[in-house]
Amino acid sequence: MLTAALYGAATAVPLVVGAAAGLRWRIPRAALAALMAFGAGTMIAAASQELFGPAFQALDAVRAGIALLGGAGLYVVLSHLLDRRAGTSAVGMGLLLGAFLDGVPENTALGVSLGEGGLALLVAIAVGNTPEAIASAAALRDDERLGPRRGLALWAAVGVLLTLVTVGAHAAGGAVSPAAVAVAQAVAGGATLAVLSDTLLPEAYREGGWWVGIATALGFWLAFVLG
Repeated sequence: MLTAALYGAATAVPLVVGAAAGLRWRIPRAALAALMAFGAGTMIAAASQELFGPAFQALDAVRAGIALLGGAGLYVVLSHLLDRRAGTSAVGMGLLLGAFLDGVPENTALGVSLGEGGLALLVAIAVGNTPEAIASAAALRDDERLGPRRGLALWAAVGVLLTLVTVGAHAAGGAVSPAAVAVAQAVAGGATLAVLSDTLLPEAYREGGWWVGIATALGFWLAFVLG
């Protein structure tokens, strides 16, 4: 159980540290764009290698596809509702929502797979979490309705929840069937792809421009090397 808590915390700490950095310092637009694009690359690798890939192998193509589209659809709908309600904080809240939606299935898979390749998934999650949190916090810092303290509290709450998910999934152990884990992984993969296409990559390109594809490729390569 202690190991599960440590693994969960290892995915949560980058979120909180990244959010604190984004809220504390005004990051230059070019650097922020590079971070977002780099994080997008790591998330692409995680979605294909650690999430949908295993799910596709464990499930048939139809069930894996339905779960993938379900995760994407859930994020798209909730993100659209945020765009209508959140105003200037829509980008930051969208990234936070994405971190939660793909984080719950990711950390569930992490808790179940401890000792069986869990370290590779842990590295992939942690590498992708930091740029995502920095980018979200940087977008939230100028929101007068939210403020730095509330922004950091939101990210800290997400970190705590994801740690608890890891511990709970590990405690459930055999009660969580491989098929259920595979469905959760596919859902997380769909949510991740939706975050990338709907929020992260468009914002990175808007802030950085034509060169951000290099940062995306670098993040993708590093995630594969570490995973």
